[in-house]
Amino acid sequence: MSTLQNLSGTYTLDTSHTEIGFAARHAMVTKVRGAFTDFDGTAVTGPNLEGARINVNIQAASVDTGNGDRDGRLRSGDFFDVENYPLITFTSTEITNPEEETLRVAGDLTIKDVTRPVVIDFEFDGVATDPFGNERVGLSGKVVVNRKDFGLEWNAALETGGVLVSENVTLTFEISAIKTPESTDGDVAQAEAVEANAAAGDVVEDVVAEEPVAGQAAQARVEEPVRAASTEKKGGFGAWLKRLFG
Repeated sequence: MSTLQNLSGTYTLDTSHTEIGFAARHAMVTKVRGAFTDFDGTAVTGPNLEGARINVNIQAASVDTGNGDRDGRLRSGDFFDVENYPLITFTSTEITNPEEETLRVAGDLTIKDVTRPVVIDFEFDGVATDPFGNERVGLSGKVVVNRKDFGLEWNAALETGGVLVSENVTLTFEISAIKTPESTDGDVAQAEAVEANAAAGDVVEDVVAEEPVAGQAAQARVEEPVRAASTEKKGGFGAWLKRLFG
């Protein structure tokens, strides 16, 4: 069975099978859930998580709670202000494996140009090869953040006490990442051979293209002494006639 320590290579988020969601309490009595539908991300690691790093970019305007009016409010200046701050980013700063099936990712979360450190514990759901030959890695995790820490401060007081929207928001992640195929030594050798052949072809074409010019130059060098000699002979004959009949 594959473990986190066995993973190695570059992995790309499969956005059609990955969910980046959130949940916040509304009116103190229920939860509203939503997700971001436009995002991309990559992870790179060597064996034993050597050099591991993760980067994720989220388009803030893609927020979707299933209610158009609410989504418009979330995109406004009261919350994400997507016209001025279109991108939400996460960049890892440290990745560890404190337990066999746990991937702990510490990193910087940036919303509305405000960056705060967060730590997310992911449960390792395993590795599988899909019917198309792709190696897939599954992870699931969550973390609680205070939205006011990122400048999302709007709220309204309730007559019964409390506020309309909770400050704490739970971010949830259901990840499916596909390993990028790596080039083999044979692929590299073949690519180098093709490049070398192409370069050789360019040289041959240059030589062939230059041959007529070189041939004309050589012919000119040969004909020049002949013309000179002919001219000299004509000059000498004229002088002989002048001496003979002059």
